[in-house]
Amino acid sequence: MTAADTITASKRVCGLKVRGLQSASSIPLQQAYTRDFIPVDKSYIPTKHTALQWSHLRHLASQLSPLLNCEVGLLIGFDCPSALAPLEAIIGGENEPFAQRTVLGWSIIGLSNPHLDRQGNQSFVHRVAVKEIPVPSANDILKILESDFNEKAYEDKCVSQEDVRFIQHLSANIHQKDNGHYELPLPFKCSSRPSLPNNKGLATARLQHLKKRLKSNKQYYDHYKAFMEEMIIKGDAEQAPAILSGETVWYIPHHGVYHPQKPNKLRVVFDCSAKFRGISLNDTLLTGPDLTNSLVGVLCRFRKEPVAVTCDIEKMFHQFLVPPDERNYLRFLWWEGGDLEKEPQEYRMAVHLFGATSSPGCANFGLKYLAQQHKVNYPSASAFIEKNFYVDDGLTSVPSTSEAKELIMQAQRVCKHGGLRLHKFNSNKEDVLSCLNPLEKATTSKPLDFNLEATPAGRVLGIQWSTKDDTFSFSIDLKDQPLTRRGILSVIASLYDPLGFVAPFILQGKCILQELCRRGTEWDNELPDDLRPQWVDWKNDLLKLKEVLIPRCYHPHTFSEIVRTELHHFSDASNVGYGACSYLRFKNEKSEVHCCLVMAKARVSPTKVISIPRLELSAAVISARMSVMLKNELEMKIDQEFFWTDSQVVLAYINNEARRFHVFVANRVQLIRDVTDPSQWCYVNTTDNPADYASRGLNASAISTSMWLSGPKFLWEQEVNATPYTPVNLLVGDPEVKLVQTFVTSVRDGADILSRLSRFSSWSMLLRVVARINRLGHKQMYNGDHVTVEERERAAKVVIKLVQQQAFSKEMQIIERGEALPNSSALYPLDPILDNGILRVGGRLKHSSLSQDLKHPVILPKGNHITKLILSHYHTKVRHQGRSQTQMELRMNGFWIIGGSKSVAKFIHKCVQCRKLRRPAEEQRMAELPRERVEVSAPFTYCGMDCFGPFIVKRARKELKRYGLLFTCLSSRAVHIEMIEDLSTDSFINALRCFISLRGAVRKLQCDHGTNFVGAKNEFAKSLKEIDTNALEIFLTERQCEFVFNAPSASHAGGVWERQIRTVRNVLNATLALCPGRLDDASLRTLFYEAMAIVNSRPLTVDGINDPNSLEPLTPNHLIMMKSDVALPPPGKFVKQDVYATKRWRRVQYLIEQFWSRWKKEYLLNIAARQKWHIPRRNLQVNDVVIIKDDMLPRGQWQLGRVVETSEGSDGLVRRVKLQLGERKQNQCSKPTVIERPIQKLVVLIENE
Repeated sequence: MTAADTITASKRVCGLKVRGLQSASSIPLQQAYTRDFIPVDKSYIPTKHTALQWSHLRHLASQLSPLLNCEVGLLIGFDCPSALAPLEAIIGGENEPFAQRTVLGWSIIGLSNPHLDRQGNQSFVHRVAVKEIPVPSANDILKILESDFNEKAYEDKCVSQEDVRFIQHLSANIHQKDNGHYELPLPFKCSSRPSLPNNKGLATARLQHLKKRLKSNKQYYDHYKAFMEEMIIKGDAEQAPAILSGETVWYIPHHGVYHPQKPNKLRVVFDCSAKFRGISLNDTLLTGPDLTNSLVGVLCRFRKEPVAVTCDIEKMFHQFLVPPDERNYLRFLWWEGGDLEKEPQEYRMAVHLFGATSSPGCANFGLKYLAQQHKVNYPSASAFIEKNFYVDDGLTSVPSTSEAKELIMQAQRVCKHGGLRLHKFNSNKEDVLSCLNPLEKATTSKPLDFNLEATPAGRVLGIQWSTKDDTFSFSIDLKDQPLTRRGILSVIASLYDPLGFVAPFILQGKCILQELCRRGTEWDNELPDDLRPQWVDWKNDLLKLKEVLIPRCYHPHTFSEIVRTELHHFSDASNVGYGACSYLRFKNEKSEVHCCLVMAKARVSPTKVISIPRLELSAAVISARMSVMLKNELEMKIDQEFFWTDSQVVLAYINNEARRFHVFVANRVQLIRDVTDPSQWCYVNTTDNPADYASRGLNASAISTSMWLSGPKFLWEQEVNATPYTPVNLLVGDPEVKLVQTFVTSVRDGADILSRLSRFSSWSMLLRVVARINRLGHKQMYNGDHVTVEERERAAKVVIKLVQQQAFSKEMQIIERGEALPNSSALYPLDPILDNGILRVGGRLKHSSLSQDLKHPVILPKGNHITKLILSHYHTKVRHQGRSQTQMELRMNGFWIIGGSKSVAKFIHKCVQCRKLRRPAEEQRMAELPRERVEVSAPFTYCGMDCFGPFIVKRARKELKRYGLLFTCLSSRAVHIEMIEDLSTDSFINALRCFISLRGAVRKLQCDHGTNFVGAKNEFAKSLKEIDTNALEIFLTERQCEFVFNAPSASHAGGVWERQIRTVRNVLNATLALCPGRLDDASLRTLFYEAMAIVNSRPLTVDGINDPNSLEPLTPNHLIMMKSDVALPPPGKFVKQDVYATKRWRRVQYLIEQFWSRWKKEYLLNIAARQKWHIPRRNLQVNDVVIIKDDMLPRGQWQLGRVVETSEGSDGLVRRVKLQLGERKQNQCSKPTVIERPIQKLVVLIENE
């Protein structure tokens, strides 16, 4: 058994319908996928002859269609069950095929032909897995449009460690064979050769598919056979030897591809990416570094000199050999002599092949190695081979035809030394080609296409070179494309312009595409009406690109010797786009001047609003990077270089020395100054700036007539008047100038300083800061030393003076004048004195031996921020003790606060830490009784419930736990008890069904937030939804049970049933005390029912219980024994005479009426009074900070929370809230935890006010 994974590119087809040949109905196929061929064996398809082979199927022969001489075009899988569903079947005997009819007709399944010989008992099983490539979004296209020029492409290429190993491995193992060819090893990723599984089965299966195509297409077969025979004759492939024991081999599938522009030339490509058991040959090979020369660089050097030469290396990959001991990794199957009727033979490649990921790197390495080997003897040819080849295509230019001939001869010699053959030579000078064999010349019937890096499948247009006129031109072959975003992108992307000759024209098309993306137009939606004329005009203008001719050479052929070369870069930006263009300016010995465009770039401006100065600066960055690239690639002596912009702001940015900029501007200015000098930057008027076209666009017809290709007029003058830049001071208000923050202190009054001091939250920090400011005031520089005690004391006096001057200014003025304070002053009882400008308590301790601060403490106003800081400091010092200790600590440190006790008490009341340690939980006025507790209703119409237990029962030798589920009527206080085996949801639902069966329908159940009840609610609700019958749905809708949960941890909300559980437990404990052993299930259930009867016999009120003449006390059993299935109160009115009525139902209803009358008078009015929580408290508000009471943890570990939602009752008071927990290690990506709690479980730390 063999297995293989093959990845095939496919397209999705929608809207297909399929119909049987003899059927009138069709079946829509949801989605279909295309591929070159379907891997099936037509011999399995049943025909008329098939049905005649079996007696039970002969009558179906006329129903089966004949087998046509064509390939299978549609394969229907299990994702279309409507096409496969059997409508009728005909079954035969054992191991005989059977027939089935579907909507598509009859088919026969099984070994349909008994005489058919399945050679080798081979079976093919195919599994198709479809992976759709995501469609690029509008934002993806915008990113490409707004960043279509990689400025970093010409910086030094970084290499990985694998690249280093690739170079080291090839350098150490390359050697030249006797025939001149270089032998290069396969660069495996591992140090040793990999051990791969034998995948011959995969190669055989792929070869069988290829065989079908070869048989069906004679031209394809002829071209394929010719390629393979030529490869074998030349020795590129050889007959594979027998496999030795333990030897690793790998078989490579292959297929042929045609170049769209060369329909008669086929190339066989080896699929080294074909996986077998999860691995392919390419997975084991190193790709190597990118050794390919820059395409733009090769083209730029191709334009340097008058005489141009191009050539090609014949089958470059096949010129580099693979060592014989590694060729078994390159085995393949083919028929000897191309005879498809013979058995396939095993061959192996002796050269590096098309399809291996390592081949481009190996070929480029070998080519550059060859050039280096002959650098001394053939310097010009070696330089040409090393720098002016793009893969296997060589392009160069030289000053004269003689030099061209010499270069060709030398290059041929060098390549011949390495086993390479140069051919397809072409030149703009016929004399150059005269020295060549006709077979080595290129076909001149077609112009040279410079679309070198494009793949055959992705190109329609390309830049062309006319050897006769020595000009570049554009060949436009417009195909009909829909007026959609997809069609527009296809047209724009097909324009190949690597040097930017028509960049301003392409910019206009990109702007239309950008607008479509900005609007979010779908791929296949039609073009909006307002953009349609703009696109049609642009597309019609596109045909005029054929008229644009760009001279290949930078200067005319008759231009005499050049004495000066200058490089000029222009940049500009607008709201439409931004870009740059570079020009070469030559001056010859006759003082003649010539200018030409070298290359250009044009980008669309980002859809995100960016200021024009920033766009202008981005364009300047493009100029700087183009300068670096051109100086590296042109290999030309540049006497002087200029950079031109029409933005005075950009020039000011580049020449700035003092100002600091924001990051965007600062980074780009630094980049520009790294590669250019500010003195090179000059101002140009907008009308003379050709880069203006790169920023606004240009019609195709105007490209040749404008200054775009030739440069501005002032460049053609004898001398370029580059006006030196005049420094312009950047305005302070410039948004790109980063403002430097400085601190300027100006003292106006004490109130202003105190307002700044109010920003401090610590008395110690405040003193440190003030002490350091005092140092500056005394001209002592801060050297990082700690603040001394003396400095802290001086700082405290400064702050206290400021506080007292603000709070007691009038009193201090009176004392300074020596007058007595009025009786109304708050300082009058303290007999204050002034001590060095500080107000202190006078008192009666003058003659005491205490210190000055204790005898005359400093007076502080109440409510002041500084006073609060001092209070907080000493309150923390006494470890958050009470009012007396805090106040005593203040006095011992020389502070006297006006209204000290109240101020200290008020501060402690708001202290967060004290609230954490001692504040009780929140309370609120007891809520109104719910409607279900004060309205007349049938018993158990509105219930509360809870579980209690466990109780130990005995079953055989096991002891098991049992629980009680108690239901209490919220109006009559009657109870019902059911025994449950455990606390699971199933047990609760069973008990609930028993309860409803005995007591009737329950409209509302109220319970705690237990997990068993929550699960029951979900499951019960799900069960209700699954019932579809209308009658049952109406019945259950009228009687369905509503679940109401109390807030989590709000045990007081279930006091009704908690009190009953305690009563039941008292009865059960008293009874169980009389039982010496364990009860069984039946005994415990009986005991539950007896306890239920006792509890239901208890009186609801105690009024008249000791009066022998009073009525019998009201109990729940008075109502339970008379309960009917009709909801109470019943319709109608009943009077005393109904006791003697003949109709018994009216008699019963009268007795029930008497119960409810007594219930209202004797019970309902007794529960009206609130037993506690009488006073309304402050409602908790959103953003209050609390800690959550948890009886299982110490108070110091209670969790912190913040109120995010409040729930008000009917009286407007909040009794439960939702909290967001304060996670200690919150993950930024995770959602915050929100819980619900009653206020009785919360301690408020910080109020929202």
